[in-house]
Amino acid sequence: MRKKLNCILLVDDDEPTNFINRIIIEKSECTNYIKVTESAEEALNYLKQGGRFSEMNNTPEPELILLDINMPRLSGWDFLERYKEWNDDLKPDPVIVMLTTSMNPEDEHKARQINEVSGYESKPLSKNKVNSLLLEHFPSYF
Repeated sequence: MRKKLNCILLVDDDEPTNFINRIIIEKSECTNYIKVTESAEEALNYLKQGGRFSEMNNTPEPELILLDINMPRLSGWDFLERYKEWNDDLKPDPVIVMLTTSMNPEDEHKARQINEVSGYESKPLSKNKVNSLLLEHFPSYF
């Protein structure tokens, strides 16, 4: 039996996509906790333990973030820019994978140039993609 991740953070403004991704991750039995945020701002607040999450105790820090690119107000790119600005001593160090419907090769190229981005996957998420991501980024869990 493999070890589970403590937390996976889904960042996507599309509620049906989040619903489906949650089910796929749950069926993969690869994490103890799945946190869903529907905006980049909400995800940043979660990571900072700020905003509406500031009153929560022991909010699990994600080991894996699945980040959509195209979201209103703050895009996935905006999320990454703000995340990169944090003091390294204060920010968590999750694996960040862009999970997107974008077919633009420039988006993939841009993502691969950002040190904080560990991978780029096209939607839809599947159990096989989850297993591949885990094997690639968390081999000690197998």
